[in-house]
Amino acid sequence: MKKDDSFLLQVMLNEAMTLPALIQKMLTPEFYPHPVTLPIQLMQTHASYVLLTGEFAYKLKKPVNFGFLDYSTVEKRQHFCKEELRLNQRGAKELYLEVLPIAQQGNKYYLGSDGEIVDYAVKMVQFPQETLLSNMFAAGTITTENIEEMGRVVAKFHAHAQTNRYIASFGTIDRIKQSIDDNYRQTEPYIGRAQTQQQFTETKAYTDRFLEEHPQLFCDRILGRFIRECHGDLHLRNICRWRDKIFLFDCIEFNEPFRYVDTMYDVAFAVMDLEARERKDLANRFLNTYAEQTGDWAGLQVLPMYLSRQAYVRAKVTSFLLDDPAISNADRAAAAQTATDYYHQAWEYTRPRQGRLIMLAGLSGSGKSTLGKKIAQELGGVHLRSDAVRKHLGGIPLLAKGDDSLYTPEMTAQTYRCVLELGSKLAVQGFTVILDAKYDRQSLRAAVIDLARSQSIPLQIFYCTAPEDVLLDRLAHRTGDIADATVNLLASQQAAWEDFTSTERAYVTTIYTT
Repeated sequence: MKKDDSFLLQVMLNEAMTLPALIQKMLTPEFYPHPVTLPIQLMQTHASYVLLTGEFAYKLKKPVNFGFLDYSTVEKRQHFCKEELRLNQRGAKELYLEVLPIAQQGNKYYLGSDGEIVDYAVKMVQFPQETLLSNMFAAGTITTENIEEMGRVVAKFHAHAQTNRYIASFGTIDRIKQSIDDNYRQTEPYIGRAQTQQQFTETKAYTDRFLEEHPQLFCDRILGRFIRECHGDLHLRNICRWRDKIFLFDCIEFNEPFRYVDTMYDVAFAVMDLEARERKDLANRFLNTYAEQTGDWAGLQVLPMYLSRQAYVRAKVTSFLLDDPAISNADRAAAAQTATDYYHQAWEYTRPRQGRLIMLAGLSGSGKSTLGKKIAQELGGVHLRSDAVRKHLGGIPLLAKGDDSLYTPEMTAQTYRCVLELGSKLAVQGFTVILDAKYDRQSLRAAVIDLARSQSIPLQIFYCTAPEDVLLDRLAHRTGDIADATVNLLASQQAAWEDFTSTERAYVTTIYTT
């Protein structure tokens, strides 16, 4: 052992004197049957200890009972360690290895069953901490491409997540309300410490009202099989990108109502976390990538309630640290500020929002989707691409080329109806919705204008245009996109285009996308 390592280890041991004897022992290299990297690092949450030894990490559950989480006995900790291993095989199979007993003989502890078993640990492959998306974010190395990849990975994770009648039963309003009300009850002791009475009252009133006013939304989510065995705690600290792959780890194993949830529950956690880090643009990119991959734009109608709920959950679990005797005064003060920020964010999500519609019109290759993506990120909007809607309606993968049946007049009419219906529902809920399609016919544009007028929804039309040679060049070199249009279609599109009427021109801004 180098002198510097010995010094660091001694400092860590001095700081660890308030920790349980087992954890103090696990901070020493003699505990492990394999070489370790010194100093052994300890990370804590309100419910667990994680020890980083170099090649492997060991996670132990604290002997606590918070009501929604009960690790109070050795038997319960064993059970939930096994559940953690099972559930995390789905999103991070390469990281989760086994559950190991920890035995005691006298005042000595061992990994293994040679003695009285006093606890259990989940053994994991230790990945570099800089690969955590939270640490990539802090280092400024996370990219839009990483976030889009995350959206695709989460979409695939949900597509394979289990669902059945029992799991779906957790999607009823009564079950959802019970879980949310538990959060409010458990945080009442922190009113005046980390949140105000006004925030508590108004946040709770919002969720009560949302559940009461939208029963059909939650029924539709059950019927659509969107209540699944999800991750339950999907924020950046539980996602890493290692060896060119994104892993979703540390999912909820301790509470079925937190795991048997709407897929939008998971999505809301990731969106909320990115917005808490003041990167609404990245949150928007993740959300639109996920929605386009799954076709679940209708699910965004329940997103505002789940955004508030997830911020509140982060506030709640951070608040528990305020009463943890193993936490230092400095860490306790930092936790208090973090909880305060999350409570405020949960309250902010309950504020009324004015929805609006933005129609993008123009020929193929005119830059509508590029502009739509930029507008969505600037305004936090939902980007509804007709190309994606069409392929979901046709039941074909987004990157697969559609045959003639996908482009019949009937399918085109169905696509535009679906885009308008989704746009209407989301705008009424307060979303900015970008309707991205050719909108080459006056009848298609008139339907959007009539809807906006009847619902008093603000509307703008951006007409995207570029010289013909630019359009042809873009179409000829388009790769990796879901749109199927080719250079052969441009002439027929130009011939079919119907100019804007005088009524439409009041809404139109022309964008030259050269």
